[in-house]
Amino acid sequence: MATHLITGAGSGIGAVLAERLAARGDELWLLARDARRAAELRERFPGARTLVGDLGDPTKLSWAFGHQALPVELDSLLHVAGVVELGPVGELPVKAWQDTLNVNLVAPAELTRLMLPSVRLVKGHVVFVNSGAGLRASADWSAYAASKHGLKALADSLRLEEHGNGVRVTSVYPGRTATAMQVKVHQQEGKQYDAGQWIEPESVAKAVLAALDASRDAEITDITVRPGR
Repeated sequence: MATHLITGAGSGIGAVLAERLAARGDELWLLARDARRAAELRERFPGARTLVGDLGDPTKLSWAFGHQALPVELDSLLHVAGVVELGPVGELPVKAWQDTLNVNLVAPAELTRLMLPSVRLVKGHVVFVNSGAGLRASADWSAYAASKHGLKALADSLRLEEHGNGVRVTSVYPGRTATAMQVKVHQQEGKQYDAGQWIEPESVAKAVLAALDASRDAEITDITVRPGR
């Protein structure tokens, strides 16, 4: 039985991953931003354990975890949570930048730092669900793309640093995926949303599972998933 810590398990890709891993009989630790959300996750995923910590305020994660039981061993740390705020550089306020960078980049870095001893102990795996925006930036996507470009750099550095410890690191770059975030993106773009045009969360989850299930002689470092329709 493997042990996994997942962020963003409340919806979309994170929820599918939690469902698939729970179906295997694996142990789940799910990160929630507050106690109410933690209770909702435990009800949705019976048997799962929760940690409470706000990714929007990464400076307090260490303090928050200091008051909770933590997993001793982690076979995988799955960074799935994310936020998006679109707008041209000339109009995006500093708060939009700070909020985006906190959740999408600084919090994953801090969470990885705090959990790395548990991952190292079993030569586990760190997976960053990035974005196509982590490879290329488009107009109006500056803050989000910057956070995801930074997440790529975080993963690449971590991979080199931890290779000798047996820790594997994978970045997954999905294109537009049919999640609640994509609904918000379409609202900000002023476009009508059609889930059928985009990647199913299940398809991205399968890519993550393929990386986790790779034999120990291989490390799948980067996976790009594009809409196939």
